Amino acid sequence: MGKIVLFMHTSLDGFAAGTKGEMNWIHVDQEIFDFVEERIAQTNTALYGRVTFQMMESYWPTAAEQPDASKHDRVHAAWYKTAHKVVLSNTLNQATFTNTTVISKDYAAALHKLKEETTGDILLFGSPTAAHTLLSENLIDECWLFVNPVLLGAGIPVFKNIKEKQSLKLLKTHVFSSGVICLQHEVQHEN
Repeated sequence: MGKIVLFMHTSLDGFAAGTKGEMNWIHVDQEIFDFVEERIAQTNTALYGRVTFQMMESYWPTAAEQPDASKHDRVHAAWYKTAHKVVLSNTLNQATFTNTTVISKDYAAALHKLKEETTGDILLFGSPTAAHTLLSENLIDECWLFVNPVLLGAGIPVFKNIKEKQSLKLLKTHVFSSGVICLQHEVQHEN
């Protein structure tokens, strides 16, 4: 059975984006790319909200073909091309996209079924609105938060719509030379 792993950048004060969706405060560099690519290579399923998926679709399908493509662009574009993409959206047409499943209703039941049918992890990239939906249904099994050393003061929170207390167990931490810290937590689901 698969598990859903939230992969998200956050400010130190807990925001996934600024008040208008700004993400220009997120620090990424080759050290972080290498760390993330090693983790991503262990799975073949990606989960997105509509906004993040459309942002990914506008870049990754052709990123490796660009003359100035970085090593990260080439590696991640190859993974993105083969990964099964699952999108939570009420407006997208599944037939428009390759290797993509669009879930448009009853997210909880559909995601429980996806977890049952998936071997390995399902990585939820960014997508704070989708994360809020999954958190409200207690569907997230792990959180990989990349804490950036910045305070935004306001914005789109990482955690929202949590109906009851969810205990987490810290599994690992990783400190990057930039000051970004990856915190890996496992959600302790109540039985």
